[in-house]
Amino acid sequence: MIRNLFSIVWFFGMLTLLFTGFAAKAQNLGADEPSTRVWSFLIEPYMMFPNMNGTIGLGNLPDAEVDASPGDIFSNLKMGIMANFEASNVKWTIGSDLIYMSLGQDVNPGILIESGEIRAKQLGWELYGLYRLNPWLSMGLGGMVNSINSELKIKRKEIGGETTLLAASKTQTWFDPMIVARIKSQPEQKFAYQLRGEIGGFGIGSDLAWQIQAYAGYRFSPLFEMTGGYRIISLDYENGRGTDRFMYDVDTSGPVIRFGFNF
Repeated sequence: MIRNLFSIVWFFGMLTLLFTGFAAKAQNLGADEPSTRVWSFLIEPYMMFPNMNGTIGLGNLPDAEVDASPGDIFSNLKMGIMANFEASNVKWTIGSDLIYMSLGQDVNPGILIESGEIRAKQLGWELYGLYRLNPWLSMGLGGMVNSINSELKIKRKEIGGETTLLAASKTQTWFDPMIVARIKSQPEQKFAYQLRGEIGGFGIGSDLAWQIQAYAGYRFSPLFEMTGGYRIISLDYENGRGTDRFMYDVDTSGPVIRFGFNF
């Protein structure tokens, strides 16, 4: 916990220094361009139809393989909240992306596991800042806080055909710094598109965390736009030993529908 807190403070401190330097440069270069100080806002609730594939490990229990389709997830979905917010001017974009899901899923049988169930509450909250290098390309830094509560119940196979019921529950929260690059259409264009890639973690939180998002759609009016596409979120995180071990190595991917409201 202390290590994660120190990492968050250090990262956002460096982020602030970097952005301050960029902002000063942009102000000096664009002192005669008032439009750079005019901000627009985007509120974008969205729906993701995810597949989840990977491995979850809690304490001394055998690792559980997860392979869930959108049908599996939505049939066990307790709650889901997904929304993106951005504030932009000619040079800068500052954004926040939130994902929260509460779901249950059967564990796939394996060599050591006869059956089982996973219940998980997953929160991902990302803050990011992007600087526009040219009309279509922006780059910057971000940070994602991941908080996952996992409950695992399994029937472990024993010699002689017997089974033993085992259970564990643990909540883990960590922070992943991210490097972000984005290709995006201009606000005045009717045809909207976006390609975004991120990579991070670097052992500060996850050993490796990365995302890819690709969307295309149409801007129906200055107020409303709608886009659809595909998103992949990959987290490879492990911490602790013995009964304190927490391992989450899962790829979440699937189609996305986004509803954008511009102000």
